Amino acid sequence: MSEVVGTAILVLLGCGVVANVALAKNKGFGGGFLMVTIGWGLAVYAGVIAAYNSGAHLNPAVTLGLVASGVDTFGSGVPVNVASTLAYIGAQMIGAILGAVVVWLAYKPHFDQEPDAANKLGVFATGPAIRSYGWNLVTEIIGTFVLVFVVIGFGRNGDAGGLAALGALPVALLVIAIGASLGGPTGYAINPARDLGPRIAHFLLPIKGKRGSDWSYSWVPVVGPIIGGVLAGASSGVLLPVLG
Repeated sequence: MSEVVGTAILVLLGCGVVANVALAKNKGFGGGFLMVTIGWGLAVYAGVIAAYNSGAHLNPAVTLGLVASGVDTFGSGVPVNVASTLAYIGAQMIGAILGAVVVWLAYKPHFDQEPDAANKLGVFATGPAIRSYGWNLVTEIIGTFVLVFVVIGFGRNGDAGGLAALGALPVALLVIAIGASLGGPTGYAINPARDLGPRIAHFLLPIKGKRGSDWSYSWVPVVGPIIGGVLAGASSGVLLPVLG
């Protein structure tokens, strides 16, 4: 429940800021990419606070990265095993779908009046500025590597079992930094649940004037973050001690 609620709040506020910027007649319309990056960072802050009890992973890439790093427990003493890992990832997916549905409810009249179907999809799911699947994958791997590697590095000063151990603010600032520095090419999913969950919601919801959910691209923001997270976790045990 902790991961469901935390991820739902993350997606509600994160996709919500995209809706505010992208959909016609909103007060935040045209607010720009920096507004989106700040909004997503604060969305992470809120989600981490809400999901403190579970360690506030909110992201399958973080969960799998922690597994790859060799931690013994998640969050408040949850043992790391196949069942707990799948429970975390399943909860994150459920929360992401629920959060996306609430975004649609909050902005329903604006979705109805938005003429551009691409803007509607962009509220829910990421897409590349230049479609090149291989390079898009590389971008997502790099961004997620930075996220998970730095999270684990922060955790060396305390409990490495999750984001909540760091305090919410450093993680929020890290996400803003990743968005501002590496978010341009792909929209920085850096979280399979954040992209796939809302994309599923877009597919299922009766959104007026929507078109396809761009399933041909959907594997990139899933596979890339998983690779980046696992690489960060696996390398952290070697690199972090060297870096001190």
